Amino acid sequence: MPASKYDRRGNQLSTSNLGVNFTSPLKRQDKVKTTTYVRPIGKDQEIAALRAKLDNLKRRAAGLTPLYPINEAAATPEPVQPTTVDEETDDSLEDDVLPGSDSMAMACDSPRAPRRTQPNRSSRDHYSNWTTLLPRLVNPLLVYNSKTVGTIPDRVAGFKANCKGGGKCIMRTNEVLCLFHDYFQKFSIDWCNCEDLPQLLIANGLFPTAPLFPRIAISIHLLDFYRALFERSCDAVNAMAHALNTFYARRGFIITDKKGTPVRDAFRRGLGYAVQWYDNLQIRLEQQVEAAIVKAHATIDTSPTPVEDEDIKLIPSPSSSPQANAPTSSSIETPAERSANTPLVSGSCARVLQQRCPCCFGGSLFGRSLEKDGGDIHVCIDGNFNHRHLRSAGTSPHFYDPAFIISKEFVDNVGSDMEKIRSTRKPRARKQVVPDEAINECESSHTAGKGSNVKTNMDRFDDTGLMALVCRHDVPLFLANIDTPGEQQKYAVALLLHLFSLIPAAATVAALYDVGCVLDRSLKTYDFLPSDILQRLLFATSAMHAYAHQWACQIVYNPRIRSGLGLTDGEGVERLWSKSRKLVPITRSSGRARRLYIVDRQVSSIATELRDDLGFWLRRRHSKGVQAQGAKARQIVNSCGVSQTVLRSEWESQRSSELSIRAQAPIRLKKELDTVLALQGDLEASEKDLQTTRVTLSKASPSQKSLKILASLQSHHEQLKDDLHELYSSLTVQKSFPELSGVDLEFVKLLLIARDLKINVRKRAVGSFFEWERLDQASGGRDQALGTKLHQATRTAIKKRTPALMAGLQKYNDICATLAATHKPEWQIPLPEPLPTELKLLRDTPSLMEDVWISRPTKNVPRWLSDSKVREGIRALLKVDRCKEESTRLHLEAGNLVGWLDQELAAVELALATHCHSSLRVPLEQQKVALLNLRSLWSDPVAHWLSFKPLASQASPVPSGIATSRSHPIPNHVEMAAMFDDDPEDDPEDDPEDELGDRKNDGPSAEEILFGDYLTQNAEREMDPEFIAPGVDVQIVWEAPQHITFHTHLLDDLAFETFGNFPPLSQNRFFPHGRGRFVFTPRELEMMCSPNARLNDVCINGIASLLYHQFSQPSHRASLTSARCAIFSTYDLLMIQHNASDAEMWRRTRHTEYWNRDVWILPIHRSAAEHWVMCTILPSMGLIHLFDSLAFREPWVSEVKEIMTFVARLVSLSNINGHALPTITSGWTALPTIVSPRQTNGYDCGIWVLANIAAVLSGYLATGVLEPDIAYVRQSLLYTLLALPVAK
Repeated sequence: MPASKYDRRGNQLSTSNLGVNFTSPLKRQDKVKTTTYVRPIGKDQEIAALRAKLDNLKRRAAGLTPLYPINEAAATPEPVQPTTVDEETDDSLEDDVLPGSDSMAMACDSPRAPRRTQPNRSSRDHYSNWTTLLPRLVNPLLVYNSKTVGTIPDRVAGFKANCKGGGKCIMRTNEVLCLFHDYFQKFSIDWCNCEDLPQLLIANGLFPTAPLFPRIAISIHLLDFYRALFERSCDAVNAMAHALNTFYARRGFIITDKKGTPVRDAFRRGLGYAVQWYDNLQIRLEQQVEAAIVKAHATIDTSPTPVEDEDIKLIPSPSSSPQANAPTSSSIETPAERSANTPLVSGSCARVLQQRCPCCFGGSLFGRSLEKDGGDIHVCIDGNFNHRHLRSAGTSPHFYDPAFIISKEFVDNVGSDMEKIRSTRKPRARKQVVPDEAINECESSHTAGKGSNVKTNMDRFDDTGLMALVCRHDVPLFLANIDTPGEQQKYAVALLLHLFSLIPAAATVAALYDVGCVLDRSLKTYDFLPSDILQRLLFATSAMHAYAHQWACQIVYNPRIRSGLGLTDGEGVERLWSKSRKLVPITRSSGRARRLYIVDRQVSSIATELRDDLGFWLRRRHSKGVQAQGAKARQIVNSCGVSQTVLRSEWESQRSSELSIRAQAPIRLKKELDTVLALQGDLEASEKDLQTTRVTLSKASPSQKSLKILASLQSHHEQLKDDLHELYSSLTVQKSFPELSGVDLEFVKLLLIARDLKINVRKRAVGSFFEWERLDQASGGRDQALGTKLHQATRTAIKKRTPALMAGLQKYNDICATLAATHKPEWQIPLPEPLPTELKLLRDTPSLMEDVWISRPTKNVPRWLSDSKVREGIRALLKVDRCKEESTRLHLEAGNLVGWLDQELAAVELALATHCHSSLRVPLEQQKVALLNLRSLWSDPVAHWLSFKPLASQASPVPSGIATSRSHPIPNHVEMAAMFDDDPEDDPEDDPEDELGDRKNDGPSAEEILFGDYLTQNAEREMDPEFIAPGVDVQIVWEAPQHITFHTHLLDDLAFETFGNFPPLSQNRFFPHGRGRFVFTPRELEMMCSPNARLNDVCINGIASLLYHQFSQPSHRASLTSARCAIFSTYDLLMIQHNASDAEMWRRTRHTEYWNRDVWILPIHRSAAEHWVMCTILPSMGLIHLFDSLAFREPWVSEVKEIMTFVARLVSLSNINGHALPTITSGWTALPTIVSPRQTNGYDCGIWVLANIAAVLSGYLATGVLEPDIAYVRQSLLYTLLALPVAK
């Protein structure tokens, strides 16, 4: 009906008086905005239950077992509870909502329900259905992975039901929207009870988003990609869902509702379900793989060790020496262990610890001294109160058992036991190493010192933070969820108890904690820990936080000062918090159970990444820690002008003085003088008031009464002075501290102020150092940037702290100047030194960490107190000691690393060979490839203590079901750089090796001539007695080793592939070398070509280097064993015979890096007999294997002495130049590898030596070739030389 012309106000007729009343016309309302869809409460649950019940009835009619458990009470409506924003459950009709469906429209149009913080019955049933479904999906996932791993998956064209009922099953049809990485497609899927819908989806590479009637399924490959993304960027479901929606839309795939409007949030809910439960499915799969490997380990451990075949046995590692008690790398005894004479006990840590950090927990010998060696294991503890959880976020049903977070019940039980002990037992007597006054100051200055300190508002947060336990390599071991306002001691104690339950009974642990001194005192005061654990536990503070402690506390608990701790800094937990800081905003508003799930999974990925990085960690710690810091510290020690003996004596004197009760006198003296100083302040104020009153009255005409009152006040003031003097005397300060007798009270007051002021300045300075470190952490790409907010917050903190710090420094320096002006020599009290006002200079000032000395020395002022050079030398000497300890521990950890990898590879190989694990073949193969990649990454000089032995061969006999076939080849590995950086002083251009230089003619090189002249000039000099192996004894046993291994397949290793014709012999050949090129002239080629020619030194040295170069290639079977070897030149032993200098000997041998090798190969030329021999030196085992193809004995008597002198010189030079080389100094044994002649002619000795060098590089003790085959060895070596590039 057309609108009337009077419907608008402008068209109304005008009238007189009041006019006509106008009514606004009714407008059509928008149904989308005004219509409310109402669903009866409980209707959704009722429909879902009826559908499930109907499905079960159909299955019973077909004679099948009901598929889904039905909760009869599900149809009963229940009161509506508040729901959380991120609640994982869905209360609608379907478990997932199809985009564009009516259910989605109703969900979008209906008003938001009130928030609820606890799971309801629907959510519990939902989680229960998922938990019931997952076990049925493991096998379909294994089958699908076995078909698709390593291949490009085909595009899904349709689904075929896997019906086994012969057509008798009732077929069902469901429409499912399938999401792939680049498109989505809706399918009508037919299925029956033989294989339900979720199983059919998994078999086709899709994961359902609901356990019962899924409407959406997501590609497994897309979910695998998200899992990898989660490990790097944490939870990003919302971002992934929106990115998929945007990406689909750009490719022309758009989700719309029935009206054609694009749906904005189409996949978030379904993707969230799929991500969470697919990860749970993967965890179940990983548990099956882990169970198979554990079973293989048990088989290897219980199987008898067979007699090893000579063809496969390698050179005995140090763990198989007579000094060791177990066959793994940790059997290597360090010098500190031998000096302590502490018997080590065999044992093994729990597998969960070995998997997380094999460096710390992969050993088999435990019981090292805490005081001398720092214990077996180093761990760090710290808490973080940023990882809080809002109470209003609520929780969800339990769906995940954390692997890293220990249970709340265990922590609460530990806390209740501690409270019970505190309330029922008296503190026990203990020996005070650090005076209680110092620890009390540490406790009051740290918020973590007292558990009663409130750090979080418990009314708003139910979980207030996390506490972590990490190893010294920063690998997280366990976490505890903090649900109290403060950092109570129960969390640290619970973590330590859990750790000790998983390590051998003899293992010793050093724990670094911010307030380790406070916790150590508590544990020694009360029986919180069993006595056997307390005896095996050592506490220290973290390195950075140690400087906020009292100086007396630092002497005992600072890891840079305490012996045995090496360079362990205890700040690994802080680095863990830095890596996990992206979790803070996500987990704060997540459900409580989901928060623990996200934290645990993220920590698991961090632990795996750090474990795989252990090889690089060892390299960095050695190069940047042991080498760089050690060299700098040695330079300071050498430049201070004080011997190390004096420095150690002064340090012991300082340590005993600082830890004495008298050293804590300033704390008690300050408390006793506070009363006197306060009274003196009042007296000075009253005197000032009297003076003001006197001046005022003098200007007027005071009355007699006023003058009388003034006189009375004056008299009272004088009385107060006398009382103050008597009070000072009654406090017996000088009686209690006789060293202060005769010292002016004002001077003592300034000393106390200076002491307290320096402590305050030190705390502020350390805080500024830490803030500047955080601000500069991204410089040069070293670490992630802070971000704008944290950057500005850090700069604001620095800005606020700097004025107070500068004011404190200035005031402290003014007090130092005042003390110097008022000091009297007869007092004999050391004056404090002023501090620099520049932060850079302040950071390098040793006196910053030392307190002001109050007491008067009983004797003369010690040098450590009066001489700054001595103090600098002491700190540098302590750093040198820590670097030596760190080097020893690095070698031990490298052995643990390699031993664990050998055992793990053996177990995986055995699991692959077992028929009962055939369904797990693909994940086991993936595990094997990952371990092989780790072996490549970890192949470095430190790991060369042991070889990667094929321990899988030791697993026989095994159960009958063994298969030997392999379907996946071992991947190739890329050669990695050496783990330890070369010495920066080693310049190849400045240190040419004669056998590595280019040879342009048949004569000797210029360096050979000069070196020969040098040796000739010194030939008549008598050998210096100090060079004749001081303190090293060796015994020659003329018997072959009992378990000698011969390389019988040497010709196979020498059979290098060559193609085409060889260039003529008249052309030089060369091969590239790390130090240049090695050139073989026609002279050497003709020697090798002639069947009866003797070899010269160029042939021996050059071919030995070529063999090492060829065998070290990653593709060669002997790449790992050859990397353990160091080959010396034939000229090196001549330097011992002719008494060469240390500088010359170091220049000619340092390129071999022998200090990182456990097998030394030394070819020897007997000039009188023109005969070549060699020896193999195993320095860590005290063994020398002698090889002479003619089996002569007499020449070895004198040569062995020269060899031992050569070894002693090498060890000495290595340690002098900063490369710690622990070796056996007594009980050496020299053994022949053969006792009967192998050679019958007079010209093949050089070939025999080269064959034996090749055998040692391959991991054997001696060559197994016979004399008829020696001609083939010569021919193989000749072909190898001829195949080299021609030198131009």
